[in-house]
Amino acid sequence: MTQTTNNMAAYIWSLADLLRGDFKQSQYGRIILPFTLLRRLEGVLEQSKLTVLAKHKEIQKMNLSEEAEEKLLLRATNGLSFFNISQMDLSKLGESDIKDNLESYIQGFSKDAREIFEYFNFSEFIGQLNDANLLYMVVQKVRKTDLSPKAISNHEMGLVFEELIRRFAESSNETAGEHFTPRDIVRLTTSLVFMEDDDALTKPGIIRTIYDPTAGTGGFLSSGMEYVHELNPRAVMRAFGQELNPESYAICKGDMLIKGQDVTNIKLGNTLSGDQLYADKFDYMLSNPPFGVDWKKIEDVVKDENTLKGYDGRFGPGLPRVSDGSLLFLLHLISKLRDASEGGARIGIILNGSPLFTGGAGSGESEIRRYILEADLLETIVALPTDMFYNTGIATYVWILSNKKSKKRKGKVQLINGVNLYGKMRKSLGSKRKVMDDKDIATITRCFGNFEIIDSRKLDKPIEQKTNRGRQSENPAIEAPKTFGSKIFNYYEFGYRRITIERPLRESFQFSNERISTLRFAPKPLNAVMKWIYEEFGQNWSDDNGCEFYGILTEHEDCIRKTIKSNFSKLKEKQIKTLLDKKLWLTQKQFMLKAKDLQQAIGTDQFDDMNLYNDIIKATGVQMDAKEKKQITTAVSWKNPNAEKVIKKVHKKTKPDPVYGLFKVDGKVIEYKPDSDLRDHENIALDPSKSVNDLNEAYFAKEVLPHVLEAWIDANKKDAQDGEIGIVGYEIPFNRHFYVYQPPRDLVEIDADLDKVSAKIMELLREVHS
Repeated sequence: MTQTTNNMAAYIWSLADLLRGDFKQSQYGRIILPFTLLRRLEGVLEQSKLTVLAKHKEIQKMNLSEEAEEKLLLRATNGLSFFNISQMDLSKLGESDIKDNLESYIQGFSKDAREIFEYFNFSEFIGQLNDANLLYMVVQKVRKTDLSPKAISNHEMGLVFEELIRRFAESSNETAGEHFTPRDIVRLTTSLVFMEDDDALTKPGIIRTIYDPTAGTGGFLSSGMEYVHELNPRAVMRAFGQELNPESYAICKGDMLIKGQDVTNIKLGNTLSGDQLYADKFDYMLSNPPFGVDWKKIEDVVKDENTLKGYDGRFGPGLPRVSDGSLLFLLHLISKLRDASEGGARIGIILNGSPLFTGGAGSGESEIRRYILEADLLETIVALPTDMFYNTGIATYVWILSNKKSKKRKGKVQLINGVNLYGKMRKSLGSKRKVMDDKDIATITRCFGNFEIIDSRKLDKPIEQKTNRGRQSENPAIEAPKTFGSKIFNYYEFGYRRITIERPLRESFQFSNERISTLRFAPKPLNAVMKWIYEEFGQNWSDDNGCEFYGILTEHEDCIRKTIKSNFSKLKEKQIKTLLDKKLWLTQKQFMLKAKDLQQAIGTDQFDDMNLYNDIIKATGVQMDAKEKKQITTAVSWKNPNAEKVIKKVHKKTKPDPVYGLFKVDGKVIEYKPDSDLRDHENIALDPSKSVNDLNEAYFAKEVLPHVLEAWIDANKKDAQDGEIGIVGYEIPFNRHFYVYQPPRDLVEIDADLDKVSAKIMELLREVHS
């Protein structure tokens, strides 16, 4: 930004001097920005105004629709994308009727321009200014500012407007993070995305499209256009975007209008549930989607697209959890990549740490990472310093993706650790306490451009000043050196295959009185409340079949419901009705009585071989249906590590394979039931040079069998995509790759410090007792 444009922005912002006292600081921009836009539009329209007014007078007689009128009037503007049919301008509003005249003047704009002022809620602020007797003074100051194309070019006016937006962001930092991306982050991301397009940066007349699905106030769109303009003023950039927040949308649309862009390409609405540029593909995409925002309100729409369209839609690879929609925006951007056969495209998106590692193998997040990495779209991830954004201090990352990777980047991913590339701000803006200067940005872009590996290079950064408040340590912790690093990986190094390790179930059973008595009550969630009801109201109930009162709770219903509401609040009305019905109580009673019949035949001895259970039950002659058998078996059996293994199946024509759970015992091939409580999972690194089974079996033999001899791999748990044993997952453990070990202090030093502290404590105690 030049000194001239900076001075112009400062002059325009001086309108705030008039507003101070009557308006909040956070409201200044909501007044200054639309007035600036109004004055600029007026200057641009000055040459064609008389022609448009004459044309309007002519077509009024035709009785056309507004849309048809607009088309005819636009032809009279000599190539502009907007017009104004009001006889007014800022110099003709007068003083006594200024509010009505100004509102009438704004209504004279064409639809797209008029809409910007509507979404600014400009009419409301005009009324407030008028009530405060400030409207005339503001209009007089604005109209004296020459913002015509003769005085200031489109490019320069764009820079001025951007500076005003920046000031607005800083003055309203309590909500700035929702609509504004800090300019240093915008500059870095833009540089990384554009730096490899030699044609756009050098050739005259080249045309490129840029898109932001979370456009905010248009910072990324403006930065992309500015970046290319600085290096190649003859290149043409066409901006597209969509924004959910009406005010941000108005600012973005106004900015694009000032820059001479076709503002019909800037849309209002939710990108994920209603893509208004669904048929378009783009050359460059930049986005800073909201961190950790849920998508529950649009869950049905997104899931329908995933289910019905699959990979023909945007969300074919998978869906992340509803609590964080960041990866949905990334998938949306990927769907907008211009095809590689047409020159390809590149993406720059800012995400928090969650998309790097959230979700295990087979989860939506993991499947999305898998798609991105296996499709070889990811070029680099840059870790940013904390405290870089207005509304959060969390760790953030810039992802750069492309479907036109250079030969040296094919199949590779570069991780760049830029967490220490920052300077401290003199004054915080919300949560933003750090800033990246041009040198810091150049360090990252140079490393990315050179595709180089840097092993924790020490940075020339000042040591941070520590607070001098409170008790100071005599031996303060040594600050870790500030370093910068870069590493390059094969894409598959972020992948793993999760295999399921099973161990045999061992169970005992016993028809003891204690175990049989538990059958009186249904399983969870009714078990606990049934026990309470029986103890409270079941004293007169008999286990005889002739008992007429068993399970009748009518006279106690109010008390039971009150207790349930206080102590068992998770129970639903349907469950409560079941609980109050004597049918449930009689059913459970019959289960218990049948178990007692079995007890009479079997006895109360403990059996440590569950494989005998079915034969013993059958020998009693007691008949049971499936539900009875299931509840009774659950009641009388338990897991016992000293019992025999429970056999699931005896295979007759199958070869033994103990690695996959087929054991040879006494000449038979036996498959055991797995114990879900002992189930474990192991993650095995992917290696395309070896077969999946070889990798799995080698890992199992080395890492599992030496510790658990009777374990096996569950061969039924297979990946949905490749059909191999084990489920593929991907994660990018960024911090692990750049962790620098800090050795602990020597024990002698620690002991010496403890002795000093102990001596000081004893001295203080002596003073107390003296």
